[in-house]
Amino acid sequence: MSDDAKHRRWDRRWLLQAGGAAALAAPLGGLSAQALSLRAAPQIDFAQFPICKASSNAPPLTGAPRKLRLSWNAGAVCLTPLPVAIDQGFFRKQNLDVELVNYSGSTDQLLEAIATGKSDAGLGMALRWLKPLEQGFDVKISAGTHGGCMRVLARADSGISKLADLKGKAVAVGDLAGPDKNFFSIQLSRLGVDPVKDVDWRVYPGAVVNVAADKGEVQAFLASDPLAYLWLKDPAYKEVASNLDGEYSNRVCCIVGLRGSLVRDEPQVGRALTQALLDAAMFTAQNPADAAKSFLPYAPKQASLEDIEGMVRYHTHHHHPTGAALKQELKAYADDLKVVLVFKPSTDTSKFAERIYVDIFSV
Repeated sequence: MSDDAKHRRWDRRWLLQAGGAAALAAPLGGLSAQALSLRAAPQIDFAQFPICKASSNAPPLTGAPRKLRLSWNAGAVCLTPLPVAIDQGFFRKQNLDVELVNYSGSTDQLLEAIATGKSDAGLGMALRWLKPLEQGFDVKISAGTHGGCMRVLARADSGISKLADLKGKAVAVGDLAGPDKNFFSIQLSRLGVDPVKDVDWRVYPGAVVNVAADKGEVQAFLASDPLAYLWLKDPAYKEVASNLDGEYSNRVCCIVGLRGSLVRDEPQVGRALTQALLDAAMFTAQNPADAAKSFLPYAPKQASLEDIEGMVRYHTHHHHPTGAALKQELKAYADDLKVVLVFKPSTDTSKFAERIYVDIFSV
């Protein structure tokens, strides 16, 4: 085998598999709930791999930098690779001039904005996007970006130590249709707990769901980082479960959506944008301290640089599937949503996944 052929073997797909093996091999059983909540993502030595190796043989864009608008939630620490892509020049390397647009509207409004060209792409959570995408928005998912940002928390003295303990309990949520509520409802159902009849979901503003537990109005609450991570620094709280438990330790929770007309008319631009985001995710996995500095201007005031780095290490930025691997993960989530009747039992999840994704590096 030539040196060039050997080099090609160490591509992003192999790295994805290596990340999955490391994640699945991580010992979880001996960790306390508190230790589990602050654990880092599996440690992988990426030093031998070129982080900017292209996922396709497409030449870089030429001419004037291509201007694009990319929608994101600026307060979501799990999207750290976006400011990293700017600071470390990954967009510039792909000859892109990307404007980050902080979007706080509904998911339907975001997907409509992408589909109609008000934005060229966006990032969001799979379990929030899949149901709206069923309606036929002209948006194609080109990559996953990371896993791990949703948790179930409880007071340390609550007597709740595992997800099944939520049966018969009141649980605070920020949104009854939120991805965290969907995710943990799926897990409860698989444990034999009816998430509709056996759990009393109560809605509170997301920033104060912990106060409901402090007052005894609920026995547990759902939260995402950065708030969940910051609350867990207080020994009064503990983690009960997260979306990195079990088989989900190597599944994405956030995804990249591209404007459908961009994929059809300018696939090279879609490839360039996706490549820049994957390279930024890889850089984030390799260099969490530097990545944390890039996100610091967007972080809540109570979060220190050390806190942000801890969150970056916890999220699985080494895991960002494309192509067939991405399609399989989307299908798996669609299957999950059938369990809690968000999708109809008759939905063909294979056809659904095929319709909403694009193998951008093969277009």
